Amino acid sequence: MPRAITPPPGPPLTLTEVTATLDQHGVDLADEASIARCATLLAGLQRNRAFLADRVIAALKASYADQLEINRYSAQVFLLHRSPRGFYLRANLWPAAGDAVTTASGPAAFSYGVAHDHNFSFLTVGYFGPGYVSDYYEVDPETVDGRRGEPLALKFVERSQLSEGKMMLYRAHRDIHRQLPPESLSVSLNIMDEGDHVPWRDQYIVDLGRQAQGRGTIAKRPTLTSSEMLLRCAVHLSDDAHDIAAHFAKAHPVPRVRANAIAALAAVAEEGEGRAAVLERGLRDADARVRDDCRRWLAE
Repeated sequence: MPRAITPPPGPPLTLTEVTATLDQHGVDLADEASIARCATLLAGLQRNRAFLADRVIAALKASYADQLEINRYSAQVFLLHRSPRGFYLRANLWPAAGDAVTTASGPAAFSYGVAHDHNFSFLTVGYFGPGYVSDYYEVDPETVDGRRGEPLALKFVERSQLSEGKMMLYRAHRDIHRQLPPESLSVSLNIMDEGDHVPWRDQYIVDLGRQAQGRGTIAKRPTLTSSEMLLRCAVHLSDDAHDIAAHFAKAHPVPRVRANAIAALAAVAEEGEGRAAVLERGLRDADARVRDDCRRWLAE
């Protein structure tokens, strides 16, 4: 499960104080000194019981303009700071099961009931309310290829709640959780790693169907960059895009991009043998994920 962090003692801190220090030192959630610094700052911000309401009210008075500009996430997320040094600070809103927004959008819109890992590490603390509940699992990321349907040796750790003041470090690809809604509206604060590598790392949605036997399977890999989607479209519009897709399929360093380039080429190949030939070339890729995707597409 995520690593429990004892919030360091100290005074409440303003958002300006926190972001200035973070910008000065940067964030590296694989480094113990950086984790300690971030924990001190996040704990201080959590003790400031007025800053979030003040920030939200200011955003509403400004017609939410800054959020529309910098927030790349859903309405559940309120961006507090995005740094050019590759991290961001945000507040996450967690509605209760009976709240109107949950019944209107459905629980999956807030990741409730959907077991998943993260392709980045982040430090989180409960800021307001009872907090969401999670069933926590661990997996050794070194044992995972990332193939759809791949069995995972999951270790169930516990069910617990992100209550006010509780702080945890979620570790990329190691910690898996299935979230359940809080008893009432809750808010968490996060310091997130947003390095250039993050969009190229797959996140996994996990099927817990065999959790009682310590097993789960990778159900989906939902990560997709805009360049991959554009490539899928471009091959239908221009022959030049075919050359780019062929180069990506052969030489791109990210397996998922190679697989999507192969899929793009297959989509514009001649039906039958031509399409099969494109996918069969993908069966020779060095990465198990690419080979598995191509094998599945051939079967379909």
